[in-house]
Amino acid sequence: MRRFMQLLLHHGKETVKEGILVEACATTLTEAREASNAGAHRIELCSALETGGLTPSTELLKQVLSIISIPVFTMVREHEGPFTASRAQLREMEKAMERLAGSGASGFVLGVLDDRNRIDQEALRELLKAAEGLPVTFHRAFDLLAEPIDALQTLIGAGVTRILTSGGPGSAWEGRSTLKRLVEAASDGLQIMAGGGVRAPHVVELIRETGVREVHARASAVPAIVGALRKRAGNRKVTGP
Repeated sequence: MRRFMQLLLHHGKETVKEGILVEACATTLTEAREASNAGAHRIELCSALETGGLTPSTELLKQVLSIISIPVFTMVREHEGPFTASRAQLREMEKAMERLAGSGASGFVLGVLDDRNRIDQEALRELLKAAEGLPVTFHRAFDLLAEPIDALQTLIGAGVTRILTSGGPGSAWEGRSTLKRLVEAASDGLQIMAGGGVRAPHVVELIRETGVREVHARASAVPAIVGALRKRAGNRKVTGP
């Protein structure tokens, strides 16, 4: 029943029919609450953001879910450093996913590469299986790939729901030409979510130039981003989940 409700939450509240979805990256209860109150539509919950983000505790997830009603995706990354995963580390990730799903996570944020910075397709298949139908975002490990368009097709084929990307090693604004190419190539196969230095002064132009329908930012930047998007929309809802 819990998994059914998680899937219902995903399909009922997280899917964008029109407008722009804003995802907030939060590491604390306070950040998650303030981002939700400011108008974020989804939370990416993680710890140790200074390392690129690690798996949050189930205790933090439960606390966040007790005070907000929007979907919460959790980072699944058990160690700092490269995005490679040994067999033992892969098992740790799968166990973390089981714990987090059991605590109410609506989806997962993860990424696995091989030692040549290519998608580790075998590891990804195992992690998608462990997700048991919950949506999966491939995180900014994607920005280390030499051939992003080819990799996009691999992720579509694997069943990944979305890619969080800045379009390269810099910010999303700097990578906007690649983001546009990715949006065009993805079509309806998956969502391209722009992340990496997304801020209110340029978010409207970033969306216009790239065609992205989802943006990701630190929780502290969300109030201004939502404000800019609402101003653009004439004070209508940014999206209608």
